[in-house]
Amino acid sequence: MSAPVDVDVAVVGAGFAGIGLGVRLARRRRESFVLLERAHGVGGTWRDNRYPGVACDVPSHLYSFSFRPKPDWSRVFAPGPEIHDYLRESARDEGLDPHLRLGTEMQRARWDGTRWRIATSSGTYRARVLVVAAGRLSEPRIPEIPGLSDFDGPVFHSARWDGAAALAGKRVGVVGTGASAAQIVPALAGTAAHLVVFQRTPPWVVPRGDRAYTAQERRAFALDPAAERALREELFEEAESAIGARRRVRPDIDRLRERALAHLAAQVPDARLRARLRPDYEIGCKRIVISDDLYPALGRDDVTLEPSALHRVEKTTAVAASGAHHPLDALVLATGFWTTRLPFAQRIEGRHGLLADRWADGMTAHASTAVHGFPNMFVLNGPNASLGHNSAVYMIEAQIDHVLGALDHLGAGAGAPLEVTAEAEEAYTREIDAMSADTVWLQGGCRSWYVDETSGRLTLLWPGTARSFRARNGTFDPRPYGQSPVPATPDGGA
Repeated sequence: MSAPVDVDVAVVGAGFAGIGLGVRLARRRRESFVLLERAHGVGGTWRDNRYPGVACDVPSHLYSFSFRPKPDWSRVFAPGPEIHDYLRESARDEGLDPHLRLGTEMQRARWDGTRWRIATSSGTYRARVLVVAAGRLSEPRIPEIPGLSDFDGPVFHSARWDGAAALAGKRVGVVGTGASAAQIVPALAGTAAHLVVFQRTPPWVVPRGDRAYTAQERRAFALDPAAERALREELFEEAESAIGARRRVRPDIDRLRERALAHLAAQVPDARLRARLRPDYEIGCKRIVISDDLYPALGRDDVTLEPSALHRVEKTTAVAASGAHHPLDALVLATGFWTTRLPFAQRIEGRHGLLADRWADGMTAHASTAVHGFPNMFVLNGPNASLGHNSAVYMIEAQIDHVLGALDHLGAGAGAPLEVTAEAEEAYTREIDAMSADTVWLQGGCRSWYVDETSGRLTLLWPGTARSFRARNGTFDPRPYGQSPVPATPDGGA
């Protein structure tokens, strides 16, 4: 067996968070680091999600690194392949290739008292610092449906799209009505002979307003970077204004609800279908769908909206909870991901045991980044680090700044590891719970993947503005670790 490879920093995952941190580390030229990626290419969710119609729900100029602007985005809302290309180009152009370890899956990471010992499918690494950037939309959630494994036709999750499955002219079932389904359904409608959409809960839908950028606009952004930055700031402020509705502030939430209801009324003339598509929970409690073509697709004669969940499968027939039988040739599961119970937690062992056990009652982390009992470990895009109203990339960049500050502190210290105190993590968790208590996510009358099923806590989202997250967590503070401050060193990042 070969000897472990020693590095300063091991990053698990090469999606937006892993690549973003990798770029900033590469620009510093201080730390030795590796990006451990189980797949054979970078890109994370934008590599995995290849379904027809895949695109971003955040405007392109906001859903990109502030330190790597892209003036030539093709559309207001970029299609998935273009975002994937952006991430691949970022990794290539910033010199990350020597640091990438593709096809290298983290099997176990264990703190040995001084360093992290990381067993992978391609060998062992010893790292002073472990950064988990595996994401929250990486492990598909497959529902336990009787007979599903015996279905006589292709069955696949939206994030594991089977490109070999010939769906044209077939009877296709789509299970789910969330953000992925809202893009898949319009893309398949008219291609499939007939489409059946199994709707357990209707989503709230607001207009998208997508369009292509003109060649003149793209040239202008390239020639005037300040104009592109101004657009980014404008988009950011517009998104930030949506937090009021999530906090159930009036009239903000009333305006948002009225906008969605007006969209439903304008696009669905059939009163019976419209009634089936009107949610019975408060807007924003679940993820809001942004679409101009979902409702028209559901109104087509060759599309059936089944207003209940898929209950069981009998060979080539899907049986709904309503008792309706639907003969099908293929099934697409747009059923989401493991978001509050992240599978990587089963593979990380700290001072007192597994991270999964530490999070048995719901994910917590000080500054949404550091967990007591796990020295020199930081989690990106983890507990309470996501948003329901603005760009995830902005949040990731704030956490990257936090991690870089921690690395500066470690580099200037006497070698002692950084471990946040239990008291600091508990205080931060109480702060989050207090902020969350009256939000739509906990008071909106729904069950969503934002909320932990065991504790009932909001564990996925930051319940405030994106700007407040950066102010609270974007700068590393050693005091919760019982350490003394070390001045940050500029590195040319955001």
